Amino acid sequence: MDVNGIGALLLLYVLFTFFFFSFKMYKKHRQLPPGPAPWPFLGNLFQKNILPLYKSYLKLTEKYGPVFTVWMGPRPAVVLCGYEVLKDALLDHAEEFGGRPSSPIKVPGTKGQGFGHANDKKLQEMRRFTLTTLRDFGMGKRRMSERVQEEALFLVKEIATQGQGFDPEAAITGAVANVLCSVIFGSRFDYKDKVFLEQQGLVVDRINFYHSFSALMFVAIPKMMNHLPGRHKKIITEGRKIYDFIHERVKSHRQSLDPQNPRDFIDCFLIKMEKDQFYNKVTITEEDFLMMIFGLFVATMGNTSRLLCYSLLAMAKFPHIQAKVQEEIAEVVGAHRAPSMEDRMKMPFTNAVVHEIQRYQKLSLETFPRAMTCDTEFRGHTIPKGTTVIPLLVTSHFDPLQWDTPEEFNPGHFLDEKGKFQKNDAFMPFSAGKRSCPGEALAKMEQFLFFSTLLQNFTFQLTGDAKEKDLLSLSLDLHIKCLSLPIQAVRRPV
Repeated sequence: MDVNGIGALLLLYVLFTFFFFSFKMYKKHRQLPPGPAPWPFLGNLFQKNILPLYKSYLKLTEKYGPVFTVWMGPRPAVVLCGYEVLKDALLDHAEEFGGRPSSPIKVPGTKGQGFGHANDKKLQEMRRFTLTTLRDFGMGKRRMSERVQEEALFLVKEIATQGQGFDPEAAITGAVANVLCSVIFGSRFDYKDKVFLEQQGLVVDRINFYHSFSALMFVAIPKMMNHLPGRHKKIITEGRKIYDFIHERVKSHRQSLDPQNPRDFIDCFLIKMEKDQFYNKVTITEEDFLMMIFGLFVATMGNTSRLLCYSLLAMAKFPHIQAKVQEEIAEVVGAHRAPSMEDRMKMPFTNAVVHEIQRYQKLSLETFPRAMTCDTEFRGHTIPKGTTVIPLLVTSHFDPLQWDTPEEFNPGHFLDEKGKFQKNDAFMPFSAGKRSCPGEALAKMEQFLFFSTLLQNFTFQLTGDAKEKDLLSLSLDLHIKCLSLPIQAVRRPV
């Protein structure tokens, strides 16, 4: 066959593939909730004012309602918006919306998926083990809150030695990582330890990737992206380095294990495996455990450290709120001891500020969706089994039916008329239902103790052009553009 004949066959193959995928897409399009019409194969990826969803959901819900479909390449994703819809799906229909699609962003050479596992039995066992161990960890040793308090004081010392122009982001990330290292590995690292800094950098790069358009592309069209160069290749390769770092420490723990004296999270797991010889065959394998630790590090450093950095931005942007928090800390805690979890109930305004900081974040992670476990009738729509679902939690936090002034930073959202702290069911930063964050209790503890300890010791101020920007713009600079924190820490007199 001549060159022209081969070229013609290739062209026919490409055209056939294109029209085949287009036919499948438009057939599915008619069966799903309404949404913007997708382009063949590319879906809505490159269409204006659709992705990322945290920017476009208001216009999309106005046109299509609170349940609509977007296309991540050739794959549809049903988006859920607003507190009532999210509550209905994640709590009232927890089983139906409790699946997890397989993620293409995997660690080379491994099969385990940790908390992202689609196997429901494994997921439940991993969550049960993690929650029980984190809650009861220590077996007579230091409480979890004491570990966080200790690390908060290390963080204060680190920031204090750097001067007013110091960018605290790296130290904050290290402090959050160290709490987890203390619990999982039984020891913390010096903030300048080279191995610690290398692993910290790898995790931060991965977190930044998850928030990028490149990640959306990779999740949408993984087979095509696997054949293309780009940032995703580096992230996948570097995932193996994090995995190997964790693996080496598990091997070391096995060699020095004393079943009568568990030192940390790893020891607790190894002891459980020894007691139940079939545990690693039936329920959780060691690889599952390694990936579970991997996921805990990424989630903790990705959420808690970023939230703490955002907290300092918020306080620097609203100095009158910062001053009121510091006044409450002075009244309840004083200057000669560190804040404790027992103080939280006596500090309603500080507690309200911590919650409002979490509520007021507009960024959302759209690369870790859920999946339908069965065909489901939901709010007038039929959503087929296996369909990807994105519960857009930011829409609950800015729902005008649930908050008095959703577009304003207002700690009063969590205070009653007497100034006492009050909860709001629409507040769900850790998701809800079967796939809620298993590290929620630890994250809340870290957020309160780190935040209150830092404000006890420092006043944070914006620097340079940052003074003229609103909080959302500052947040985008920090999380999307990966710029340094534009603040200075001024030591408060003791």
